[in-house]
Amino acid sequence: MFIKRLLTEELLDCVREYPVVTLLGPRQSGKTTLVRSEFSDKAYFSLEDPEIRLAAEMDPRGFLSRLEQGVILDEIQRVPILLSYIQGIVDNVDEPGMFILTGSHQPDLQNKISQSLAGRTAILHLLPLALEEIEQVHPGLDVFDWLVKGCYPRLMVRNLKPERFFNGYVQTYVERDVRSLINIKDLSRFQQFLVLLAGRIGQVMNYSALANDVGVSSTVIKNWISVLKASFIVFELPPYFANIRKRVIKSSKIYFMDTGLAAFLLGIRTAEQAARDPLRGGLYENLIILEVLKFFYNQGTRPDVYFFRDSKGNEVDLLIRVQGRLLPVEIKSAATFSRAFLKGIKRLQSIASDCLDYGVVLYNGEEQFQIHNIQVFNPIKRIQELKKLLLKRIQETT
Repeated sequence: MFIKRLLTEELLDCVREYPVVTLLGPRQSGKTTLVRSEFSDKAYFSLEDPEIRLAAEMDPRGFLSRLEQGVILDEIQRVPILLSYIQGIVDNVDEPGMFILTGSHQPDLQNKISQSLAGRTAILHLLPLALEEIEQVHPGLDVFDWLVKGCYPRLMVRNLKPERFFNGYVQTYVERDVRSLINIKDLSRFQQFLVLLAGRIGQVMNYSALANDVGVSSTVIKNWISVLKASFIVFELPPYFANIRKRVIKSSKIYFMDTGLAAFLLGIRTAEQAARDPLRGGLYENLIILEVLKFFYNQGTRPDVYFFRDSKGNEVDLLIRVQGRLLPVEIKSAATFSRAFLKGIKRLQSIASDCLDYGVVLYNGEEQFQIHNIQVFNPIKRIQELKKLLLKRIQETT
């Protein structure tokens, strides 16, 4: 079954404007399927193929000379030297849509792009499926079932067993990609680290405490997290503390790029388990923050997001900066609303001059209402309303 990706329109617009378009994202997020379906007239080469990779490495100029009519180069980070030669080609023949590149490793690739293709390429991000895309194949999916299954297209379309899929994903991609970037001497410690990291979703990172639990140095932990970020396995949500005089927390939070992977690492196998698990709040928070990230990425916009927490425990799960103003968003997995959900938003609004006097509480209940200029609703049941709300705030502050 074919899933129409929400990024398609932005991708096509970029191809009409830029000679090179680079699509980044996790492995198995659907990058290859998207570009091959939309640009079926272009030649396609996967640089994961040893023979193709060898040909590109041995004679990059000759390899590319036959492809000036347009080509898709999959997993371009495998042969980054090609980027310099692509620069020379597009400088001489500056036609839109000549090269479509995909990549799964962020730092090296983005550094090379900034050096070689600055001003010549549009950079887009494709994450696993958003809720609207999932509903094309699984309408009305229960939120905790969604949380456990995750959002990878192949898993959803083929209705694969999540445990088997993620077991293979960890061994085939996560561990292999990590080993390609750093030398891990003790794989069992790294596997333990992954599980412990999943257990800290939604918590402020304490590198020393995690290092003690794993039995390695905090420097090693920071290095491992850096590699996981580079491979689109996890992402950091930074704290917001600008323009606030009161003491605030200045360490980031870590979330996974897919809740299904996190649930697998935690041994959560069913929706019933997820609904009862002590970590359900962090996983639900992770799920909703990902939906917000996907919303912005699918528009070709880089998300500008934070969290807030002060030393007294006042907290707002998500802050979305739009045109210099902050939209505070509280995320709760509870199905029953409590006025305590408003505490962190009101605290932030009282001390941050750039915070909007409007806020949002996203929870797992059925009711929708507004209280003290704070809108309360279920983002899963009303995903279109969440998108309209974000677009409205963008337009109001433009």
